[in-house]
Amino acid sequence: MLKEKYYQAFAAFAGINVILAMSAAALCAFIAPAAAGSGIPEVKAYLNGVDAHSILAPSTLFVKIFGSIFGVAAGLVVGKEGPMVHTGACIANLLGQGGSRKYRLTWKWLRFFKNDRDRRDLITCGAAAGVAAAFRAPVGGVLFALEEAASWWRSALLWRTFFTTAVVAVVLRSFISFCRNGNCGLFGQGGLIMFDVNSEIPAYNTPDLLAVILIGVLGGLLGALYNYLVDKVLRTYSFINERGPAFKILLVIAISLLTSCCAYGLPWIAQCTPCPTDSDKECPTIGRSGNYKNFQCQPGHYNDLASLFLNTNDDAIRNLFSSGNKNEFHITTLFIFFTGIYFLGIITYGIAVPSGLFIPVILAGASYGRLVGRLMGSFSSLDVGLFALLGAASFLGGTMRMTVSLCVILLELTNDLLMLPLVMLVLLISKTVADCFNKGVYDQIVKLKGLPYLEAHGEPYMRHLSAGDVCSGPLIVFSSVEKVGNIMHALMMTRHNGFPVVDEPPFVEAPELSGLVLRSHLLVLLQRKKFTKNRVLSGSELLTVFHAFDFAKAGSGKGLKVEDLDLSEEEMEMYVDLHPVTNTSPYMVADTMSLAKAAVLFRELGLRHLCVVPKTPGRPPIVGILTRHDFMPEHVLGLYPQIAHQK
Repeated sequence: MLKEKYYQAFAAFAGINVILAMSAAALCAFIAPAAAGSGIPEVKAYLNGVDAHSILAPSTLFVKIFGSIFGVAAGLVVGKEGPMVHTGACIANLLGQGGSRKYRLTWKWLRFFKNDRDRRDLITCGAAAGVAAAFRAPVGGVLFALEEAASWWRSALLWRTFFTTAVVAVVLRSFISFCRNGNCGLFGQGGLIMFDVNSEIPAYNTPDLLAVILIGVLGGLLGALYNYLVDKVLRTYSFINERGPAFKILLVIAISLLTSCCAYGLPWIAQCTPCPTDSDKECPTIGRSGNYKNFQCQPGHYNDLASLFLNTNDDAIRNLFSSGNKNEFHITTLFIFFTGIYFLGIITYGIAVPSGLFIPVILAGASYGRLVGRLMGSFSSLDVGLFALLGAASFLGGTMRMTVSLCVILLELTNDLLMLPLVMLVLLISKTVADCFNKGVYDQIVKLKGLPYLEAHGEPYMRHLSAGDVCSGPLIVFSSVEKVGNIMHALMMTRHNGFPVVDEPPFVEAPELSGLVLRSHLLVLLQRKKFTKNRVLSGSELLTVFHAFDFAKAGSGKGLKVEDLDLSEEEMEMYVDLHPVTNTSPYMVADTMSLAKAAVLFRELGLRHLCVVPKTPGRPPIVGILTRHDFMPEHVLGLYPQIAHQK
């Protein structure tokens, strides 16, 4: 550029970006496909009770960290905040399962966390820590976990997440202090306040409130359109990504080249602006970051569009939030930058690269917020930097549909508590407007990925059905003392994870439900081969053989499988007492209970199985078992399509 070799400069710029983007794509395509995307929808689904394949595996953690570094360095319109939430959840999951045997990282003391509740709490704390580290917002991290990530919350979890984010803040503060001399590159700039806009005191009146309402409505409309287009793009990309790793990498290369063309080409159409004489900042900027990029301009001038496109994401946001120079960016520059970031953010999300949505949304929102501030300069007394902050808040509310956590995160980011009433107002308006059109972006992605997410309330048509109406069969029932061959046949022929156990004569007078036995417990029981030749109770002897940790939940990829069992023909004809491994107090509902009530009960208690028992005597002791699948709208409406429009 300095020697006016513009084509060579573009080739070097685009080439380096493509190499970095290809590195991120190769990691995702060949090592951990689950690491692509934000990761927040997957963490949200996991905390709802959906344990999808390898979403929190050590390989996913590795790819998430390095893939995110390569993706952001490649200049793609992606953020690192969503991947950091996923990274925190992966680290918490690694600790919750006692480490990784595959990678020889195990700690015996962590086995005490090998239960569903503690592991879920750890991952909730990990997600909160990710937000706290990404935005340097410890309280915002706690509220994000409460509002968006977790499906179950209790008072003990509140102080645990708060303690976790407090530790994150202390560690971050220590690193920032250590890096103040510039040894760590751009890390630590701004301290714990990343985008300080506290220099302008907001004094607002009625016309200003009308302008804020306008920004809120615009944010809701643009956010709903953004979610709609992201959904369409993701559906299109799914056809490309299904064709194999090579096509994933080719798609990333195409998006990287398009992004490089926009970042390098669009600043050429911008006018050069004279440097402000009253600014205390260097103009034009010399180096990798700053407010005023010279690009192709003559000395003493800067290119305002290059100052946004050819800059780090954090510095671009600081430039948009700046309140010192009202005319720092032309109206056409803000419009071009908003249009470019808006559509580049849409087409970039969904490629095989770890990518967050926060930063692209904040950039687009801040640019149209500042644009509205410039257009309403004679009508409103608010500073354009404050308009940019309100625009970012409105677009975040319109896309992600969060309110409290976003409000606190933005206030912690900008150190501007005086803006609290306006940020609250604009978030509520944008969320309300956007909710009229579609759901939040993370909810849409969860549905698009086919993850069986349970909402807080049942669908209206569920009130017209009972629990017994949706029990899917055939029901496989074990006797309390069952033949080994029958158990093996059931385990091999089905993928069920829970089976009802029924006590039958001669052990009781009439058949009655004894409880529920899990597939993993049956595998442990069969592996020890403590069988009897006759059908007799032997539970007291079995209790001395097993330890509680034998039945602890295994980590990813560690659990026993049916293929691991080696049983002879003679052993198949023997019997095993299931009483020691049977949960004798499972949650049960009558078959006449409303399906809507059963769905709320299932979700609020965090269940995996819900036994349905007959209300009237003289029937078999169990009607069926409800699982997450039985509450899904696809299953219910598949059985009863005529009730789809009933309310």
